[in-house]
Amino acid sequence: QVQLVESGGGLVQAGGSLRLSCAASGRTLFSGYVMGWFRQAPGKDRELVSAINWRSGSTYYADSVQGRFTISRDNAKNTMYLQMDNLKPEDTAVYYCAGDSRLYRGPYQYWGQGTQVTVSS
Repeated sequence: QVQLVESGGGLVQAGGSLRLSCAASGRTLFSGYVMGWFRQAPGKDRELVSAINWRSGSTYYADSVQGRFTISRDNAKNTMYLQMDNLKPEDTAVYYCAGDSRLYRGPYQYWGQGTQVTVSS
């Protein structure tokens, strides 16, 4: 079994920063080598925020977060990060990490439980 556990969410003022972590445990030798961060705001569809190729390190960012968010990974720790800077109220959402895909947009095999990010104006 694979578990993805997110942490690092919270309440922050606009312009502030948060760093999300996604720790993978269990059978972490994924056949797919892409992991990603999604978010879902109330009343909105889930959207892909960022993704990373675990092997090459290449990355993808949604236009809405380009230049403000940075995705990274620590292969030795089986952990993926999302550094979020200059946060805006519209970044408020539940953020999910996802693992084991061959494409940035999925489909992904595994999902975390989500962590709430709230940005106050």
